[in-house]
Amino acid sequence: MGLIIGLADTALTEQERGYLRQNKVAGVILFTRNFSSRAQITNLINDMRAIRKNLLICVDQEGGRVQRFRDGFVALPALAQIGARYSKSPGKARTACKLHARTMALDMLAIGIDLSFAPVADLQRGNLAIGDRAFSSNPEINAELVTLYSATMQAEGMAATLKHFPGHGTVKEDTHTDLAVDARAPMQIFQQDLLPFAAAMLAGAKAVMTAHVSYPQIDAEIAGYSKRWLKQLLRIDLGFEGAIISDDVGMAGGANVGPLAERITRHYKAGCDFILVCSAEATQAAMQDDLGMRPKRKMVQLLRAKRVGRARRRVLGQKFSEQVQRLVELTSVSE
Repeated sequence: MGLIIGLADTALTEQERGYLRQNKVAGVILFTRNFSSRAQITNLINDMRAIRKNLLICVDQEGGRVQRFRDGFVALPALAQIGARYSKSPGKARTACKLHARTMALDMLAIGIDLSFAPVADLQRGNLAIGDRAFSSNPEINAELVTLYSATMQAEGMAATLKHFPGHGTVKEDTHTDLAVDARAPMQIFQQDLLPFAAAMLAGAKAVMTAHVSYPQIDAEIAGYSKRWLKQLLRIDLGFEGAIISDDVGMAGGANVGPLAERITRHYKAGCDFILVCSAEATQAAMQDDLGMRPKRKMVQLLRAKRVGRARRRVLGQKFSEQVQRLVELTSVSE
């Protein structure tokens, strides 16, 4: 089990350089605070690679309101725009889904990003944090588009990360700021919210990110701390062999179990392979604790980006510009 840590600013401090050399650090997650331009973020990534070549370098570049890198990168529409297109033209929605996944993956691979944590597999059912980040409120439509998006990402060389397992979209609370409880019966959760995850996993998605939501009819623990959800339902019942990644340990939705070290330990014992520690302050605290962690090499290799050089060539080509324009057309209101 390894940490994926956050950085304070747009360049590495000497302290952060020391963090990256520690075995318990598997990777880094980048945010808007770490970005000023395409050239700067590329230099920062190269700087980190010079310290440790096998670091997992990650970001949330979903599109819509969750897009950490903007100036110099493709402005991606929210996934809900693709779901809205599906109601009028399923074929065009499928095309837009593939173009979105391909564009995002190539744009990130070209600068050396291993993982953009995508796609959101949650249902679009009024959650304050999810909203238009999800494709649809319909489980079957969501399952089809999430599976297609994941397969397209992985065909380009970037592992898909299904989030937020087993489904965050039906509760109202934003787990960045509040505790969230989904008290529905198990069959409702399994037949609806879990469907997109199960479909995409069966099709080969390589990673899932857990939700800071508890489902007391199944287990009182929030999913990311739950052995029943991760070791039993995910690993054994669904047969998932990919990487399990926690959501950010600094979020309020997972803070009720105690201090930071306790949250990290609980994720580890539940079965998480990688644990997100996103804020610079939380990273500093986590690095002071001797948690006896070391990332599994096979999981790191599973998530490392492939075909980066090809991605760099493709984003400079005319076809890339054409596919971006077609994506804009397919997801516009007037199309």
